Amino acid sequence: MLAEKGTMLLLSLFVLLKKFRLFGGTVMIHKYKLAGYNIVLDVNSGGVHVVDDLTYDILDNIEPPFNDKCPENVIEKLLKFYKKEDIESCYDEVIELYTEKILFSDDDYEKYAKFSVSSPVKAMCLHIAHDCNLRCKYCFASTGDFGGGRKLMSFETGKKAIDFLLEKSADRENLELDFFGGEPLMNFDVVKQIVEYARSKESEYKKRFRFTITTNGMLLNDSNTEFINKEMSNVVLSVDGRREVNDKVRKRVDGTGCYDTIMPKFKALVDARGDNDYYVRGTFTKYNLDFSEDVFSLYEAGFDQISVEPVVCDQCEPYAITEGELPQIFKEYEKLSQRILDLEKTGKKFNFFHFMLDLDQGPCAIKRLRGCGSGNEYVAITPDGDIYPCHQFVGNPDFKMGNLDDGTFDLEMKETFAGANIYTKPECKKCWAKFYCSGGCNANNYQYAGDIHNAHKLSCQLQKKRLECAIMLKAAKIDNINDFN
Repeated sequence: MLAEKGTMLLLSLFVLLKKFRLFGGTVMIHKYKLAGYNIVLDVNSGGVHVVDDLTYDILDNIEPPFNDKCPENVIEKLLKFYKKEDIESCYDEVIELYTEKILFSDDDYEKYAKFSVSSPVKAMCLHIAHDCNLRCKYCFASTGDFGGGRKLMSFETGKKAIDFLLEKSADRENLELDFFGGEPLMNFDVVKQIVEYARSKESEYKKRFRFTITTNGMLLNDSNTEFINKEMSNVVLSVDGRREVNDKVRKRVDGTGCYDTIMPKFKALVDARGDNDYYVRGTFTKYNLDFSEDVFSLYEAGFDQISVEPVVCDQCEPYAITEGELPQIFKEYEKLSQRILDLEKTGKKFNFFHFMLDLDQGPCAIKRLRGCGSGNEYVAITPDGDIYPCHQFVGNPDFKMGNLDDGTFDLEMKETFAGANIYTKPECKKCWAKFYCSGGCNANNYQYAGDIHNAHKLSCQLQKKRLECAIMLKAAKIDNINDFN
């Protein structure tokens, strides 16, 4: 909903979960400047405000509880730059927004944390192949085998995985299954068998399966492309952007690059997919901190659904992103957001997944508190039938939840993951981005911060910068519409 507030508050968007409002908690705002916009986020209500310079400055000097009139010391401080009557008027408008509970609103979400309890399993990552025909330098899965030896999932294990999901999903009607690896196309006959088996169970169990497959594209051909486009609701296509960037880290077993092989295959698949979902997914490292060039390289190659994400790895790796690279990366995100904004002004656009943000609807309260469903609503299954919270925990014996063959499933560990939310994560609880990132990745938190409840600070900083850019793009879009009208 768009609301104009005199001359001081130029644009105000009231968004997200007003129906859940009660009061009594910590107020929090976040303000920043980007691309010529002064942006104020009211953290607890989700209100996003684009304001003029006076409003931006006055918010540095006032906070609840408010007096009826603007304090004299605030007026005196701002008189060097603004007229008294404008200051007083602006103050009154801030109070109005406060009264409407879309600025300096209270945090009333903690009461919903008690509902962060164990839920039915609704999604599964099926490790159809612990093997790969590439040797990507940054691969978290030890170039495909997850440190446990190269092996392929049998159809029998796949059937047991489907049966497990049907049993543990309770009354959930819609189920998601990701074919993952390694490289799933190395075991594609079993992929097809599992899809057929799952489809055969849909009517009996009153369920619907939504399949996704992630592939490096090396083994794509007309036959498996046709099957993928028929059965897979989403396809993730792995490529890092420009040829020289991709081939530096995404290499074949013999050390040669793969770009020229996969790109025509990816384009053929996408062209044949129609309106079905897909995205090309890349990783940027220290080697390509100018990653906006890779994003636009993929766009110019004919793809309009794009994700290029920062590598997460041990800091000792030569390609690792460290705190020292953050200023350059922040500038690159700003550059990328400006280029996207400029492109949209010409009537063209594409989706960059890290800038996708729904300010109007948003997820439910519980989802905002516990974004990651790993170990609770989501599990990963290995070729041996071992059960883990997600693909990034695979191979860590401390997080093995059970096995399909012996029927074990650690419900205590499931409860632990279910209970992890922004109010059990100390750093998250006081962060302005908490309702957007919802506590971040549990696996990254554990691997690089020592506990699923400890925030991985590097990922946090990157996430917050992406959110600032995403919010700015939304504000700019509304502003452009307003100008047009």
